[in-house]
Amino acid sequence: MATSDAVDLGRISRVVGYKITKGNFQNITPNLPQRIAVLAEANTANQGGLSTDAVEITTLSQAATLYGYGSPIYNIVRILRPTVGGGVGSVPVVVYPQLAAGGSVAEVLDITPTGTATDNATHTVLIGGRENVEGQSYNFVVAKSDTVALITAKITDIINGVLGSPMTCADATTKATLTAKWTGVTSNAITVEILTNGKPAGMSYAVASTATGAGVPAVTTSLNKFGSDWNTIVINSYNSESAVLNELEAFNGIPDPTTPTGRYSSIIVKPFIALFGNTDKTGWESIMAARTLEVTNSICPAPSSKGQPMEAAANMAVLFSNQANNNPHLDVAAKFYPDMPTASDWSGSDMREYSQRDSLVKLGVTTVDFVQNKFQVQDFITSYRPDGETPPQFRYCRNIMLDLNVFFGYHLLEEIHVVDHAIASDTDVVNVSKVVKPKQWKSVVRAYAEQLSQKGLIADAPFMQDSIVVSLSTSNPDRLETFFRYKRSGFARISSTTAEAGFNFGE
Repeated sequence: MATSDAVDLGRISRVVGYKITKGNFQNITPNLPQRIAVLAEANTANQGGLSTDAVEITTLSQAATLYGYGSPIYNIVRILRPTVGGGVGSVPVVVYPQLAAGGSVAEVLDITPTGTATDNATHTVLIGGRENVEGQSYNFVVAKSDTVALITAKITDIINGVLGSPMTCADATTKATLTAKWTGVTSNAITVEILTNGKPAGMSYAVASTATGAGVPAVTTSLNKFGSDWNTIVINSYNSESAVLNELEAFNGIPDPTTPTGRYSSIIVKPFIALFGNTDKTGWESIMAARTLEVTNSICPAPSSKGQPMEAAANMAVLFSNQANNNPHLDVAAKFYPDMPTASDWSGSDMREYSQRDSLVKLGVTTVDFVQNKFQVQDFITSYRPDGETPPQFRYCRNIMLDLNVFFGYHLLEEIHVVDHAIASDTDVVNVSKVVKPKQWKSVVRAYAEQLSQKGLIADAPFMQDSIVVSLSTSNPDRLETFFRYKRSGFARISSTTAEAGFNFGE
């Protein structure tokens, strides 16, 4: 075997040769790189000629240009890629734009002012729980003696002046008519109210719905475009729509120990966790009730928030993608949603007490608390909870991502040390490159167990090392078989201490 083949062995004339080859000298495999897929619609104005091909979005302005200011895509990207710091940082965000469902309808609301202004005041249109979007405010000035017609015009102008508003506004003289910028059932989640900020100045306002948003597009085309790309997190903008949840579950599959399916299939292994938002006060368990064997969907609650549910999913994606990218051994417990409109009535939420949250986790529901006017994650889970499996193997999203990290690192080592190598017996003396022996590969996997333990992903490295079996197939000479077990590291979700106290008596 030649030490170098920079010059072909058949050459004999005087020459100097030098060749650079690719090397991989990392001692520790990297974490699984996170990648976020966004399934959401463009505005109605952007639907004409819309390409449904995946597009990596690096800035909010890019999302606005392609899919429209205030669109569902814009609303989500505004949280993932804020214009000033934060967000998901280096994690790629890939949008799979959705065509509006045939016959879909946009939500329409009327704001009807009454009275004549008796004083000067500043009033605010609150849209989606927000008083402003990207620094553009919904405040309008009421001047003494303003009539309904004047105030309606001011409301119209201020709404249309906020580029990122999810609604447009038309002046009908006696009322302002607001229409969602996109059609579909998700437009119904846009809340609207008027704040008089403690000074009505003789005015009152009524908000009434005149058209209900309807229509849910199928996400089949987008899912089929995932191909060989590994999207680790999917943001489902369609909230708790069962048809979409079912479609995501069917596509992603399950890690069945006998026959894994979908993206968990043993020759694919590129599954994801799908996040969908919910702002209801109660009733989450009914959404997850029939999904006891599924590991795909995770509800991201923001009980009683006036924000859009899809924003709650985007908030959780920010927390989880950063944690999984940088510290996959940890969880997002105790972290706060970075940008979610506050709860209007937390007292009416079924998550306000620990015992309630404990019950909800057992029913497959992610839980949050409300601390310092922010939503704080308590338990981030999937709906997985088979009867008799204690504890459920794939309940916590952190555990799923931990397993995927173990696979990712193992697969990288496999590509370096096994794939497309010649197979030799342990006793063979070999002096050529790209040859693997069972004992050599076993040694690599043993070292990998130590790495996983050092990274906090597994516990008891010797347990994994002692379980490793590498053998040549007895029926196929081109087949190398490996088996090992590992213990996932735990995460201190519960700390229980008992202290015994008494009195100090004399000797």
